[in-house]
Amino acid sequence: MVSRDNSSTSFGAVADVYESARPEYPSDAVAWLLEPAFASGRTPLVADVGAGTGKLTRSIVAAGCDAIAVDPDTAMLDALRVAVPGVPTLVGTAESLPIDDESLDGVLLGQAWHWVDPVAASREIGRVLCPGGVLGLIWNIRDESLPWVRRLNSVVSRGGAVAMFDDGPPPIAVPFDHLEERRWAWSRTVNRSLLTDLVRSRSFYITATADERSSIDQNLAALFDELGLHGSTTIELPYVTRAFRAMRPIG
Repeated sequence: MVSRDNSSTSFGAVADVYESARPEYPSDAVAWLLEPAFASGRTPLVADVGAGTGKLTRSIVAAGCDAIAVDPDTAMLDALRVAVPGVPTLVGTAESLPIDDESLDGVLLGQAWHWVDPVAASREIGRVLCPGGVLGLIWNIRDESLPWVRRLNSVVSRGGAVAMFDDGPPPIAVPFDHLEERRWAWSRTVNRSLLTDLVRSRSFYITATADERSSIDQNLAALFDELGLHGSTTIELPYVTRAFRAMRPIG
């Protein structure tokens, strides 16, 4: 969705599945990320970088901000314009933003920072933020405290974000020097079809070979059968949302 390798720009091929399957972000988490952006007293202008189909963009708008959506994948931006009409869209990455210096009150990235070069992205985001502007990073992470979720993650890969968190908080660089963090625990009601689409919206599945996809599908089917997930039967999928923010220094 942002950069780093071909996997990060693979989502456009399944934009409709991505839009329907990926969860929204808790409104309280997005509001916390955006708090510093309202300090000026005016309506904040906030860029959603790696915006995809607009999952985070719509939350930025709902929070009372003017939004700009940035993504390297034109197919994802086409889907975003349908999902979030009226929001300006730009082709770009966290490391190369087609945005003027010091013109934004906030830059947010959802499910995306693990795709970027943190040094180059920090420098570029620092360029476009006004002094005191906020960099916000957010992820919805499946909660592995339940055995069946650990089993699901063993089938579908833990993902780049979880691997990044194994080493600590997300890496940032100048002009940012400190990240605040908050967490929110919640769950989403899902059925077999939605869980299947959730897996099929992941980059590792999109870029897998036909044989690899077949193996994943078989393992998922076995897990879903064991859970009794058939037809409209549902289960609660627990998440932990991890949100981080850092401000561009003033002066």
